[in-house]
Amino acid sequence: MKKISRRSFLAAAGLSVAALALTACGGSSSSVASSVASSAAASSEAASTSAAAGELTTVEAGKLTMATNATFPPYEMTTDAGDIEGIDVDTAKAIAEKLGLELQIDDMDFDAALLSVQQGKADIAMAGITVTDERKAVMAFSDSYATGIQSIIVPEGSDIASPDDLAGKKIGTQRGTTGYIYCTDDFGEDAVVAYDSGLTAVQALNNGQVDAVVIDNAPAKEYVAANPGLKVLETSYAEEDYAIGMAKGSSLEDVVNAALEELKADGTLQSIVDKYITAE
Repeated sequence: MKKISRRSFLAAAGLSVAALALTACGGSSSSVASSVASSAAASSEAASTSAAAGELTTVEAGKLTMATNATFPPYEMTTDAGDIEGIDVDTAKAIAEKLGLELQIDDMDFDAALLSVQQGKADIAMAGITVTDERKAVMAFSDSYATGIQSIIVPEGSDIASPDDLAGKKIGTQRGTTGYIYCTDDFGEDAVVAYDSGLTAVQALNNGQVDAVVIDNAPAKEYVAANPGLKVLETSYAEEDYAIGMAKGSSLEDVVNAALEELKADGTLQSIVDKYITAE
């Protein structure tokens, strides 16, 4: 992705940091809702039939194994009790229930989560994963279930006020994420420092090791709330779709999409988002 094309797109679209919502697959909202509702019943029957007939092949019989990186609130995060929760987790549980499977969550580095489905060690990967051409070349993706925004975190009083101001600065990102890909594409590898998690990148920002952090908007707001002296810029960096990653040729692709359609149509997916993200 080239700098000029993305900047032009963002300016034309008038993206706002506050914009975080479920995506529709084109058309007006009423036509999309009608299309989803009409197809959901047929999809549900197909999904249930496939599962009941034992046509699904999973890593572990009777379980849906989800690879994730639980450092991405509010999509996946670890509670004080050591449990993993979040939008992706609840969505995966709802999908597993529709497929008659038990959800198994494996927490690992982000890059490892992507590799896990490619290597057949996990059935699905969910970690706020963006669909890119490079990733589509090595893995399959479900329909989009949410829109993410890449945002910029800076210290209060920083002279960085827009994405263009990142030129000549040290930028912290999470390793393997689209934030890393975008920033290295726009500003060069020497300008970008990759960390194992968004939290580590924010800690580096607090310590003055980088000038800014580029990360998805939802966790950006969580990190800023927990770190006085930091802020999220009003101008966002990029907008992208989140989807569920699977192995190419996975028998789960059609039934996962059918389950997602049902969860969108009956309001379950919106309820899950509302549980973790309050309207502002």
